[in-house]
Amino acid sequence: MYKVGEFAEFTKVFSEEDVFLFAGISGDRNPIHVDKEFAAKTRFKERIAHGLLTAGTISAAIGMKLPGPGCVYLSQTLEFKAPVFPGDEITARVEIVEVISGKRLRMKTRCFNQDKVLVIDGEAMIVPPHPGPGQGRDGIK
Repeated sequence: MYKVGEFAEFTKVFSEEDVFLFAGISGDRNPIHVDKEFAAKTRFKERIAHGLLTAGTISAAIGMKLPGPGCVYLSQTLEFKAPVFPGDEITARVEIVEVISGKRLRMKTRCFNQDKVLVIDGEAMIVPPHPGPGQGRDGIK
């Protein structure tokens, strides 16, 4: 049974390669992410990582840790609070704030950089994995 207050974290350092790979995979080649000269003229003064690349750490925390493998993502809100730069270490923290009839989890989703600055704030709705006979809540014996 899931409980309000349960939480999990996932941490990743975003490399230059991560930013360029995400640009290629997503098609988002906005020069603020991939062009050093362009980015130098922006308010950030250097390239920033894609917001959705950063939000991927939330997906990793939910899909791999809490509630874990087999869960289904229904929705996610995101509020981008501060930039993430290549080389930043991002920690996604996901916390159960409501268990709805045992069939849905409402979760607070936040990302912090290595300086503990909140970079993303949001909320997700998740269907937890359905355990089979003789299995735990993560679906694993």
